[in-house]
Amino acid sequence: MKATLKKISDVCKTIFGYGIMLVLFAGGLTFFGYLAALIIGGETATAMCTFIYKQFIPIVIYASTILILFGLVTMYLAGEKALTPDKKGAQTEGEK
Repeated sequence: MKATLKKISDVCKTIFGYGIMLVLFAGGLTFFGYLAALIIGGETATAMCTFIYKQFIPIVIYASTILILFGLVTMYLAGEKALTPDKKGAQTEGEK
């Protein structure tokens, strides 16, 4: 059972990684959209900025939220606990 969950988790991690990479790339593209609007100016720039702000960015936000939840489920399937201290690595210099 654990081996099956590990395989499913590995596939899900790959999907999560590529998905987050695409969402970050799409978010970075907004900079170039705003830069192009700044150069073009006028009514076209207003339309571009309105499209980016009202239609494109909400899709990127929803996609990133879904992918983050997918990543958390993947961590749960793998049995990982990312935000808990490890007993072996928790010793500081004073404890040795």
